[in-house]
Amino acid sequence: MPLPLLLFIAFIQGVTEFLPVSSSGHLVLVPLITDHPYQGRTIDVAAHVGTLLAVAFYLRDDLWRMMRAVVTADPAYQDSRRLVVYLVLASVPVIIVGFIVNWYDPVWLLNLHTLALANLVFALLLWLADRRGSHMHHLEGMRLWPAISIGIAQIFALIPGASRSGVTMTAALYLGFDRLSAARFSLLLSLPVIGGAGFLKTRDMIADGDLALGIDAVIVAALSCAVALVAIRVMMAWLARASFTIFVGYRLVLGLVLLSALQMGWL
Repeated sequence: MPLPLLLFIAFIQGVTEFLPVSSSGHLVLVPLITDHPYQGRTIDVAAHVGTLLAVAFYLRDDLWRMMRAVVTADPAYQDSRRLVVYLVLASVPVIIVGFIVNWYDPVWLLNLHTLALANLVFALLLWLADRRGSHMHHLEGMRLWPAISIGIAQIFALIPGASRSGVTMTAALYLGFDRLSAARFSLLLSLPVIGGAGFLKTRDMIADGDLALGIDAVIVAALSCAVALVAIRVMMAWLARASFTIFVGYRLVLGLVLLSALQMGWL
């Protein structure tokens, strides 16, 4: 695969994975923008694994505390221990449904109409949640039912254009969490989901013995990691002082442009 295309895919993935704008939805558009055949799920997942490394580095202090919480009975780590349990339980719904979707591989998931409509619908839901949420709760106050509710909402992320980070942040905002806590829990939830997908695709890649594809995947993963780390820092800094409106506006414009282009027969 040409290096400029790999750079482009890595940049798109790194910028969009943790912003509430749908990375998978943008990756679907890559063939239309570059006039190159669909890069394949292996490259997509490699790009996701790169962003996984970025979020792991960004949350390294949280991860260290959670690892300590698992191996020690120290009461000082009780909150971190509880958070580990919540993250595991919240990840179960999307893992189960994700396996089913991967098995049936429904074509409509790559349909541009689906992508356009999902952007519009879930952008409006994010806007409503941001406006109506109380923003009173913090991540330290996370409990079982809110965590599972956010995990169930994460199932919608299997629809390109819905945005995994977008739906989880939307659910957290509806449940009354502040913007930074919603974003932070969304980042933590990305670890088991992206990690599981990356493991499955890496296993398939090794079984296929496609060395060239493996090298391309490593390049994309490394570049996605670097770009994503910058994007995470920018997003968290933005949410510390502003709302989600800018992301909502972008997604509405994107959805309307796609629908118009489809209606005119340009796509």
